Amino acid sequence: MLSIIIPARNEESNIKNTIESIYSYLLGRNISHEILVVENNSTDNTVERVRALTLNIPTLELINLVIKNSKPAKGRAVKEGMLKARGEFKLFMDADNSTTIDHIEKMMPYFGQGYDLVIGSIGIKGAVIAGGSEPGWRKIFGKIGNLFIQIMAVPGITDTQRGFKIFTAKAANKIFSKVTIYGWGFDIEVLALARKYGYKIKETPIIWKNDMLHSKVTLKAYFQVLMETVKIRWNLITGAYN
Repeated sequence: MLSIIIPARNEESNIKNTIESIYSYLLGRNISHEILVVENNSTDNTVERVRALTLNIPTLELINLVIKNSKPAKGRAVKEGMLKARGEFKLFMDADNSTTIDHIEKMMPYFGQGYDLVIGSIGIKGAVIAGGSEPGWRKIFGKIGNLFIQIMAVPGITDTQRGFKIFTAKAANKIFSKVTIYGWGFDIEVLALARKYGYKIKETPIIWKNDMLHSKVTLKAYFQVLMETVKIRWNLITGAYN
C-alpha cells in the first residue's frame, strides 16, 4: 500500500483539486493507498473542505494536528502523518500539487534497485520548472543555500527542499521518529538522518509548478533554513541523533 501524506495549512484554494486528482489517478490504476491530510491549525475553510471530500473518498483521512503552545509548522505535520501512515511506502507531497502524483511512475521502480528514499528535484538534468514558479531572487538564494547545505549536512544532494519525497516504511519510521526540526529546514534534517542511518537516496528530476500566489516561502525562510542547517550539523557532530 502507498500512503500519501499532505500537510495542509490554509489551503482551501488548492486542497480539493489536489486530493481529487490524487484519488482519481490511484483509483484508475488500482493502486492500494491511503491519503492522509494533516491539517495544521488552519484559519480558513481547509478542514471543512477535506471533511466534505471524505464522504466520497473512502481512502481519505483528516488528521487535526493541534499541539498546545506550538506554532504551526510543516515539518511537524509531515512527521505526524508519516508516523501514523500504514503503507509499505510513504510519500509526502505539497497541498498545492506543485509536483503531481503521476511522478511516482518513474520514482517507484528505484525501490526495486535497493533505494530507501526517492526524492523529487529541480536541481538535476531533466527537471522542468514551469514559468513563473521560481522568481529570480529565489533561484539565486536557492543555489547559494544549496551549496551551504551540501557542505554542512547532505553532500551530493542538489535539491533538498522539494515537497515530493517517497520512503520505505522502514526508513520513514526510523527517520521521522528522530526528527527534531519542524521549520523549513526539516527536509534537510530528514535527508541528513537518512545518510546517518545508511539509507540509500535517489534524486530524480520532476516537473515543478509552484503556486506563487499562495506560496509561504519568503526571503526570511531562506535565512531560517541556513540557521537550522547549522543546528543539524551541530546535532550530527555532538551525537544528538544517536
